[in-house]
Amino acid sequence: MPFTQENIQFKNIEVHLMYFKTFIPIDYLDQLTEQEKERFFSFTNINRQREFVATRILRHRLFGFQHIHYDSNGAPFIENEGFISISHAPGVVGIALSKKFKVGLDIELKRNKAKKLFTKFLSEKEILELDIASEDEMTTAWCLKEVLYKLAGRKKIIFKTDLLLQKKSLDCYTGTIVNLDEKIHVELSTFVRHDLIICFNTDSCKTEK
Repeated sequence: MPFTQENIQFKNIEVHLMYFKTFIPIDYLDQLTEQEKERFFSFTNINRQREFVATRILRHRLFGFQHIHYDSNGAPFIENEGFISISHAPGVVGIALSKKFKVGLDIELKRNKAKKLFTKFLSEKEILELDIASEDEMTTAWCLKEVLYKLAGRKKIIFKTDLLLQKKSLDCYTGTIVNLDEKIHVELSTFVRHDLIICFNTDSCKTEK
């Protein structure tokens, strides 16, 4: 099989990565539940099919044929398996797992796009504090805000005003989700694998009224 698995334990979080090369996704339908097979055939893009199948192969290795459900905001969950988050980038899919608290995971390929668009998702304060000339740091900032978006559990979010970052060290940040009547704070971590930036929260969300 053209798949390589990597498992990373970080504090209370497990991050499971599945790297894959080009493969024929229809050859691995035995790794999908009946519901998933129906969804698979709704995709017309082969890269989307590969991501879908690779995610289910990773799921199958971790949990067996436990179906991945989605809540009203599109967040995935598996019954009786704690909290999960799913992300993917070219050639890799990932599942983060926490038995104790809600988890968000995002995987981004290092690229120049985030550096070009930083004014779209960074606040004025973040622009002053972060290295906007760094491709890696801007990709990391976008990646971390995607994690916050997943943790927020709501739609209609403005990344530059509702999701805020404060850098604590090279690989640690504090994130804040600004809601109408409260703020939610959470510790975030990031690390690099190959050309990928991987971000997730390392603790539970704390609410400030």
